[in-house]
Amino acid sequence: MAFPEGFLWGGATAANQYEGGWDEGGKGPNTSDALTNGSHTVPRRVTWRNPATGETGSTGMGFGAPMEVPEGAEVAIIDGEYYPSHTATDFYHHYKEDIALMGEMGFKCFRLSMNWARIFPNGDDAEPNPEGLAFYDAVFDECAKYGIEPLVTLSHYETPLHLTNAYGGWKSRACIEPFVRYATTVMKHYLGKVKYYLTFNEINMMSHAPYMGGGLVDQSPQAKAQGAHNQFVASALTVKAAHEISPDIKVGQMLAFGPTYPYTADPADDLLVMEREHDTLWYSDVQTGGYYPAYRLKEMERQGIELEMEEGDLDLLATYPADFLSFSCYGGSTVTTHPEDAGVEGGNFTQGVSNPYLETNAWGWATDPYCLRLTLNKLYDRYRKPLWIVENGIGWSDVKEADGSVHDDYRIDYLRKNIQSMKDAIEIDGVDLMGYTMWGCVDLVSCGTGEMRKRYGFVYVDRDDEGKGTLERSRKDSFYWYQKVIATNGEDLS
Repeated sequence: MAFPEGFLWGGATAANQYEGGWDEGGKGPNTSDALTNGSHTVPRRVTWRNPATGETGSTGMGFGAPMEVPEGAEVAIIDGEYYPSHTATDFYHHYKEDIALMGEMGFKCFRLSMNWARIFPNGDDAEPNPEGLAFYDAVFDECAKYGIEPLVTLSHYETPLHLTNAYGGWKSRACIEPFVRYATTVMKHYLGKVKYYLTFNEINMMSHAPYMGGGLVDQSPQAKAQGAHNQFVASALTVKAAHEISPDIKVGQMLAFGPTYPYTADPADDLLVMEREHDTLWYSDVQTGGYYPAYRLKEMERQGIELEMEEGDLDLLATYPADFLSFSCYGGSTVTTHPEDAGVEGGNFTQGVSNPYLETNAWGWATDPYCLRLTLNKLYDRYRKPLWIVENGIGWSDVKEADGSVHDDYRIDYLRKNIQSMKDAIEIDGVDLMGYTMWGCVDLVSCGTGEMRKRYGFVYVDRDDEGKGTLERSRKDSFYWYQKVIATNGEDLS
């Protein structure tokens, strides 16, 4: 068999898109709780309030539209706005049902994120919230009933709102100590229940979506670079704490990465590919490799960026790199220095031009049958550490039929090609791959657009873009297909 015994098949979710219960059980507000819905053509917005004048308004979040919060105003939740994260698809009240469905599929692993503000409502509280700890205790106990290993992301596109309004989010080193206290608290509390952790989801989104990635309102190059450095330090300190708590705990990096293709054979296009990959790989060079690469140091020098570092920061990064490297990969990007000869820009988080060799859906997403093998080889050759695909999937406007069925052959076809790609990386290339957790295993709110109609899961949830619906769960055709894949350890992809 290509896939090793004990391979961790499963699915992935994020609290801000799935959990709900935003103000229940002592949870505090976070940055995602102030993020409205949007669409494929209308960017999501962040709402704000001026405490002195009472004036309210909204702004772009810096991804698709600039972020401009007036002086004196704070990010805030405003009455009358619709915030998808507040209920999402309500895992908070449906966790037993959802985990039972995962157990029925045969999941070996469930990647979920914990809400930092559910454990420490302000982010920097002296003591944790016991109700928050109890909720995740119940979740992990439910996973154990079905033999499902949790993979916990400590911060997935949410920062406690107090840390953004008081300190400017992760551009301030004031966030490091509270995060390490949070990480240490949960690693000790859930010792024996959780052994795999990720620190920050898609840490390289600090460059592209810094409000989501680090709670940044100031989105200058200096602030983004400093925010990334502070998260690197916090991650290294978390690895250090994990190793002191138990040798069984492993802490990984999470990177958004996929192959970048040149549109033409012009060497200038290949050079552009290298530059685009450098934009991402410097993050893993630091967090997994343990050092700032020369190309990134030169880039910061050109931009006039001077990092605030404390003595020992670089030694800390070198001594406590990530134990493994996890990543999201939905497909590749295509770039060119000849845009006049190419098609329109790619969809979702990809940047570049259309690839004429790939099929795309309504959101501009391409099905790329080689992206996982190419990505796995590039990352394994570069770092020689275990890898884990923790996000891969496709958003589609699924239709629930009158009999309750959902026919999603397009998702099965996408997953079949992607699983074959990673199978080849293991069987042919010898890549060390720990597991695969398909993104959005139960339908959840789209991160990029805030929509529900762009669905990802094996399980359909009755919820629409306005927050209406019964929240009833229904199995899609892909549910049964993935059940068979897991049962055969990836051998039967028919």
